[in-house]
Amino acid sequence: MNKNMRIRYKITLAVGIAVTTVLVAMAVFFTYFQEQSVLKQNERTMEKLTESVAQGLQAVMLAGSADIAESYADRLKKVTDILDFRILRINGDEAFRDNKTIEDVNRRRGDETFAPRDSEMHVPVLPANDPSLLASVSEGRTIAVYEPGQDGHRNLTFLAPIKYADACSKCHGASGKVRGVIKLTTSLAAVERDIYEVRQYAIGGLALALAATMLLTGYMLGRTVVEPLEKVTNAMARVSGGDLNHQVPIHSRDELGNMASSFNRMTSELKTTYDGLRREQDKLTTIIHGAGEGIIVTDNTGEIVLVNPAAERLLEKSASQIATDGFRQILDNEEQMREWLSEGGSREPITTTYKDRVLQVFASTILGNDHNVVGSAALLRDITEEKRLEDELRRLSTTDGLTGLFNRRHLDNTLDTEYNRAARTGTSLAVVMFDIDHFKKFNDTHGHDQGDRVLQAVAHNFRDALRKYDLACRYGGEEFVGILPNTTLDGAYSVAERLRSDIEASEVDGLKVTISLGVAAFPQLAVVSPEGLIEAADAALYRSKAQGRNRTTRAEPPPAGSGPDQAGGTPDADTTQL
Repeated sequence: MNKNMRIRYKITLAVGIAVTTVLVAMAVFFTYFQEQSVLKQNERTMEKLTESVAQGLQAVMLAGSADIAESYADRLKKVTDILDFRILRINGDEAFRDNKTIEDVNRRRGDETFAPRDSEMHVPVLPANDPSLLASVSEGRTIAVYEPGQDGHRNLTFLAPIKYADACSKCHGASGKVRGVIKLTTSLAAVERDIYEVRQYAIGGLALALAATMLLTGYMLGRTVVEPLEKVTNAMARVSGGDLNHQVPIHSRDELGNMASSFNRMTSELKTTYDGLRREQDKLTTIIHGAGEGIIVTDNTGEIVLVNPAAERLLEKSASQIATDGFRQILDNEEQMREWLSEGGSREPITTTYKDRVLQVFASTILGNDHNVVGSAALLRDITEEKRLEDELRRLSTTDGLTGLFNRRHLDNTLDTEYNRAARTGTSLAVVMFDIDHFKKFNDTHGHDQGDRVLQAVAHNFRDALRKYDLACRYGGEEFVGILPNTTLDGAYSVAERLRSDIEASEVDGLKVTISLGVAAFPQLAVVSPEGLIEAADAALYRSKAQGRNRTTRAEPPPAGSGPDQAGGTPDADTTQL
């Protein structure tokens, strides 16, 4: 059955096949029994005819007119529709063709009652062992035999026994129950014509009944079944096309009416669900498209299915370009993205720089309940400004606002770290400490603004005099400290002298400025804490001031009997006068 055929034609065809099968079976059944009835009727008629002939022949024989029996048989052969008529002995030979029976009768009667024939013939018609002949003789009943004829029609042959009667004993004795057999053969051409007409009428009636049944069935099915089904089908098509407001009319309370009612209820519930999902989708779309974070989502095949405007702005790419490049190329670094998405990869946001932006990226492969890949998602957040503010905050928390040098807090933390590292590795750590000579005079004479400019100029020279991994700090007021990792006492002294000379040679708004310095180094000095190193450098600075300022003094080991952190000395010990 064609899958594209409409249900109307499918139902009509199915019903038509069923009805046709039933009607054909009924027609075959009716025709068969009609044919059998015609044949039986014909058999009965022919049987009566045969019996009449037998009785007539017997009457002739009993009347002693045996000589006319042959003439009687010959006349019957000329009857219409009788193809053959013969009177047979029980051995299958035709009677009345020789003198055998006449001689037997005359001998039994003792006279010549019947004159012998002038000419004799031996005419065998049926073999003596013919089953039908034997059955008719032995059972004493008429046997009907159907056989094909030369004209294409069947022939019907009756073998009717001529039964023995008491009156026959006078001539024939009491030799048996059956004296002979009448063989009557007739054509069934007329009967077959009648049967053919019956078949024609049956086929015609079948065609008319089938046509009427199909028309009536098609009409009734169309009105009661097909049309309601088509309405439901059309409604389903409209609903699948998005028209969830469509309802199927209900005209009955049968199964089709219940189906239409269930469909309408399902459509209503579906519309309610769809409206709810639509509202939620609108909310989600609003959130996604209004979000400041970039969102990129793929399906389980890896194809990008969602790119919000924020992602386009942050990546400076169109949504189509992002989809074309693929999920792993959203940051132009496939290897890095593959690592983030791999099993066991980081689940924490990754901070990376992309096109002058600092992005916080969260990328992950999403698995379903059955551990199959559902898709991948990436969340991009622009933290450029946050990073700048964080760096600025860090800078403000660790630097001096006036000079731009690191502040006291950062100095303490860094010195503690460097001291512990030097103590652990056995490397040198030096500290340079200085202050501005007669700084109070600058403030008192020229004002605090001038004093601030002096501090800024000295800080500038201080920063330039150190290496990039040294640390320049404002210790407080006009005091400064430099931390010099991997530097010996002599190395720190050289740095301090170069700084002192540079400041002495410069001017600030036409004013001359000098500084006094003290240097200390570990492990040359056996200090046991970072604070001890600062105190040693401060003691050396004190001696530089006591000996006339504008000079650098090395810290000395503490005298015997003093504490290990008392690194001061006499004012005139180990000084350099410039």
